[in-house]
Amino acid sequence: MDFLKFLTSRLFLKHLLIAISIIVFMSIFALLFLRVYTRHGQALSVPDLTGLTIPEADSMLTARELHYQIVDSVYNANLTRGCIIDQNPSPEFKVKENRTIFLTINAFNPEIIRMPNIVGVSLRQARAIVQTAGLNIGKLTYVPDIAVNNVLQQKYNGNVIEEGDSIVKGSQIDLVLGRGLSNEKTAAPDLIGLFFEQAKERITNRYLNLGAVIYDASFENAEDSINAFVWKQKPEFNEEALMNLGSSVDIWLTADSIKLPLPGHEITPSRDDRDESF
Repeated sequence: MDFLKFLTSRLFLKHLLIAISIIVFMSIFALLFLRVYTRHGQALSVPDLTGLTIPEADSMLTARELHYQIVDSVYNANLTRGCIIDQNPSPEFKVKENRTIFLTINAFNPEIIRMPNIVGVSLRQARAIVQTAGLNIGKLTYVPDIAVNNVLQQKYNGNVIEEGDSIVKGSQIDLVLGRGLSNEKTAAPDLIGLFFEQAKERITNRYLNLGAVIYDASFENAEDSINAFVWKQKPEFNEEALMNLGSSVDIWLTADSIKLPLPGHEITPSRDDRDESF
């Protein structure tokens, strides 16, 4: 009876009400804290940092309560030194505040590597060795020699470069190759509709050189240049019209697909992308 009387007493009810109030208050406080801390599921869009310098990116990220960390650097002579060339997460990716954005920047100084030896190997082997080393194939020059398409000399800036010599990564290596003793020839490749890099590779596959590169008025920014494709070439594609090895092929680039001379023009890699044998 005393216990029941206590449960109905004013003192007990007062303390019960206080306890309930404290619980409710703490629950509301916890919910508000979690809402603020997590922004209740809201996220920020990662800005596009490519092309910016680190100070510019730092200002942009600080305003969004984001952080950055430089995790890698590569060298590209065509880009501003120190600019951002890649990021993770990518632009527009949703993240919470205080997230770290990992950046790759264009190195301030080019990477120096050692020149490999490609004298005596075929053009196909030379291309693989050069690309693995971080270099590029430059001009092809053919001279009379019994070893058809074998590398006779490797050159950089017009001078012979020896195995082990220091060279900037990404440099172009010019090759002197044998053309045989009977003036071997090759056909102009079909380049229409190919992207620029694809066209360069196909030209090399035919033992030819890239000549003039002409851009039309459709280019407005760097992205257009990256997506450029060939709409005209000289000489024109003709399997029966043969050219001397090492001859040049001029190409015209556009970002306007309407310029393709044949709607639905199809490329046949199986025919054109193979290495020719003589």
